[in-house]
Amino acid sequence: MTKLILGADHKGFKLKEKLKKVLDKQEIEYVDVGAKKLDPKDDYVDFAKKAAKHVQKGNYAVLICGSGIGMSIAANKHKGVYAALVKDAKEAKLSRQHNNSNVLCINNMPLAKAQKIVKAWVETPFSNEPRHKRRITKIKRIEK
Repeated sequence: MTKLILGADHKGFKLKEKLKKVLDKQEIEYVDVGAKKLDPKDDYVDFAKKAAKHVQKGNYAVLICGSGIGMSIAANKHKGVYAALVKDAKEAKLSRQHNNSNVLCINNMPLAKAQKIVKAWVETPFSNEPRHKRRITKIKRIEK
């Protein structure tokens, strides 16, 4: 993967900060687009937008909010952004293998579970199978 972008609103802030420590230990480079501090009045849309701009330049992102739903909806509004809301490592792998997701959205969950999901997603490549490529091509046509 190119560069990993991290973003979270107030509901995902603490988990994002914990994930940063894990990534630091693993020497995985990342860019934190916010939130930079815990602010109960912030909006997930702002961080999804910042991350999406990086993703449109070829990076990958992990976004966290209370449910993961808001981040995935907001991120998917940007052309070329394929955000997948997942709840476990199996779904994370499938979102990469089958859908070539470039944004991983998760909810505010225990760190151990989040680590497994992020690890599975980061380490899984797109399958390049013809059926999956065909489906992604159809999605790209919808974007036009």
